[in-house]
Amino acid sequence: METVNTTERLRSLRNYMKENKVDVYIVPSEDSHQSEYVSSCDARREFISGFSGSAGTAVITSERAALATDGRYFNQASKQLDSNWHLLKQGLEDVPTWQEWTAEQSEGHKTVGVDPTVITAPEARRLTDRIKKKGGAQLVGIKDNLVDFVWGDNRPPRPHEKVSVLDIKYAGKKFEDKIEDLRKELDKKKSAGIIISMLDEVAWLFNLRGKDIPYNPVFFSYAAITPTSATLYIDESKLNADVLPHLEGKVQIRPYNAIFEDAEYFGASLEMEAPIEGKPPTPKRKFWVSNKASWALSLDLGGEEKVEEVRSPVGDAKAIKNATELEGMRACHIRDGASLSEYFAWLEEELIIKKTRLDEIQAADKLEEIRSKKDHFVGLSFGTISSTGPNAAVIHYSPERGNCSVIDPTALYLCDSGAQYFDGTTDTTRTIHMGEPTDMECKAYTLILKGVIAIARAVFPKGTSGFALDTLARQFLWREGLDYRHGTGHGVGSYLNVHEGPIGIGTRVQYSEVPLSIGNVISDEPGYYEDGKFGIRIENIILAQEAKTNHKFGDKPWLGFETVTMVPMCRKLIDGKMLTQEERTWLNDYHQEVYDKTKGFFEEDERTLQWLQRETMPIHVMEFALS
Repeated sequence: METVNTTERLRSLRNYMKENKVDVYIVPSEDSHQSEYVSSCDARREFISGFSGSAGTAVITSERAALATDGRYFNQASKQLDSNWHLLKQGLEDVPTWQEWTAEQSEGHKTVGVDPTVITAPEARRLTDRIKKKGGAQLVGIKDNLVDFVWGDNRPPRPHEKVSVLDIKYAGKKFEDKIEDLRKELDKKKSAGIIISMLDEVAWLFNLRGKDIPYNPVFFSYAAITPTSATLYIDESKLNADVLPHLEGKVQIRPYNAIFEDAEYFGASLEMEAPIEGKPPTPKRKFWVSNKASWALSLDLGGEEKVEEVRSPVGDAKAIKNATELEGMRACHIRDGASLSEYFAWLEEELIIKKTRLDEIQAADKLEEIRSKKDHFVGLSFGTISSTGPNAAVIHYSPERGNCSVIDPTALYLCDSGAQYFDGTTDTTRTIHMGEPTDMECKAYTLILKGVIAIARAVFPKGTSGFALDTLARQFLWREGLDYRHGTGHGVGSYLNVHEGPIGIGTRVQYSEVPLSIGNVISDEPGYYEDGKFGIRIENIILAQEAKTNHKFGDKPWLGFETVTMVPMCRKLIDGKMLTQEERTWLNDYHQEVYDKTKGFFEEDERTLQWLQRETMPIHVMEFALS
């Protein structure tokens, strides 16, 4: 991880700020669609700060610059930021949020600026209130992004990748039926229509996939759905030959940037209530936008008087997988699990038997090569976190080609990786040791494993949120005074984004607002990290399903989870004495299932089959009592 000298970039930005009469300028990570992972042309925060993590906000004043990020990236940011930057470690006591820091910098009637397409309307309102309370002038939306001026001709071009139809045998539901369900929801809530701005929601709604964002099969677009029309906003030249017949007669195609012009039309066309003396007229029905839609989009629709910001009904529907999608997730995780077992068996032979010198990228490349041979493989679902020793303590470590560590076979190795298949998306983390682990490494690993099992075995009533389940995973670490600075689980798309809202397991406020439902697909991934020493994380993908219980208190369904990741745990790191009988039973049953479902891939691969047999052997407490 190299530090980038940002002195000239900041000097140039401050000149543009001065020209635009702005004292403070905000550079979020997100693009115009609030994407977590962005195209290279939208990586403005990374360009101006040098920090390459997926989450963070940069705030620049005439004299100072701050970068705010969460606990996943403290270690990485401290290595990548140069001396121009102050790191705001979000979530730590007495550290201001980036919003608080921005408001403080606005004191003395200073003006704060931001590109209105990359900040949400709710965030803009909250920030405006903070600024005014601190004595700042105002928050202004600047149409042209000032970082783009600094970037100039070196800014990467906008992607122009082709868009294709996702076959119904993978999607499981016709797009016409999805739109009809959405219209019923609009009518039920008395909405005039909805503009959809999240890229994965547009892709899911129309059963289309693209390649505009690395690792995420989405494409730059918007959609508008009303009771009588459906419009897709996209550059038509990007559509493959199968797309127009797929949409013909049911969906109108409009240019990508026409959404803002049409938003003004939608807002102006709303039927108004009869005026009441002394009060401005109000619309009979408002237009819906997601609470993650941009400030610019909300303003063009007419602002708060004509817009209702909601949690997207498309996002909610997408998170509940249909039977076809769930079966696809099970199938792709078996193939993917076989790939990981083959990889770990190969890695062990190379490092231990052959004494091969391999760096983190070379190993990751081999894993991708193995995966690419499996049926329905499309590509990776994110950049592989291949990390040896102390690098594993960087939670979202990203090895750089030509500038990464050689894998140390005597240290812990953490591999967090995933793939996109036509029938699903995978995300698996395993931490292994090929030498002699320390007592602390085994203890930490087993505490984490107990947390994974606790989530996997959880049974809970309908209406329970992921927020409520989070402590199940952390409890064993907490008893030892240990913890981790990331969520326990995130939603996973079906051949879509590997991180998918609105559900998850963790302490984020949104996770308390959305209960888990049958058909949700989420990760189960506690961890523990010691800076400069090691990092451990175990991650399985689990499906929410109805649980069988002896009773049904409250006469409502009870839910549990099905684990679909099919990769053994690292037997060498498990302290069996720390596991209860129920935990050992779960682990042995899981390992038997992994063996049964993946052994068929290794009929002509003796190396992997022997590794799989060794790693899935039943764990009995006596073997640890005698050791």
